[in-house]
Amino acid sequence: MAEKQGIKQIAANRQARHEYFVEESMEAGIELFGTEVKSLRNGGLNLKDSWCSFEKGELFVRQMHISPYEKGNIFNRDPLRPKKLLLHRKELNRLYGLVKQQQGLTLIPLQAYFKGSRVKIELGICRGKKLYDKRADAAKRDAQRDIERAMRGRG
Repeated sequence: MAEKQGIKQIAANRQARHEYFVEESMEAGIELFGTEVKSLRNGGLNLKDSWCSFEKGELFVRQMHISPYEKGNIFNRDPLRPKKLLLHRKELNRLYGLVKQQQGLTLIPLQAYFKGSRVKIELGICRGKKLYDKRADAAKRDAQRDIERAMRGRG
């Protein structure tokens, strides 16, 4: 029987787009336990301060908080435990080369979503913004908002 390939967003890291320039993004699977997936279905995920790091040739998400499942028991896991990301070896090597070779690049989880019945993470290859970059982006966003409001008022 074929599964539905609907995408349902669980959580988004909105602060990441304010703090970083996202140069490229890619999809990765994530290794979770059953009670963690049940908690995600209830919306118990926080990506705000999460980041990725390499350890022994594998990629892990750090500081991604998954709330404990309310109806869980001894099978509930630590909410802040490192979670392994599932990527092909070629992709891992490419990301490792980018992050270690180029100064200032980091891997940040941008959003988490269900793709069918699987949990996926959108990873961003990011470069940090300076304060003046954040101000310029905010000014551009405000100007665009004012233009849209003016156009709606005419029509």
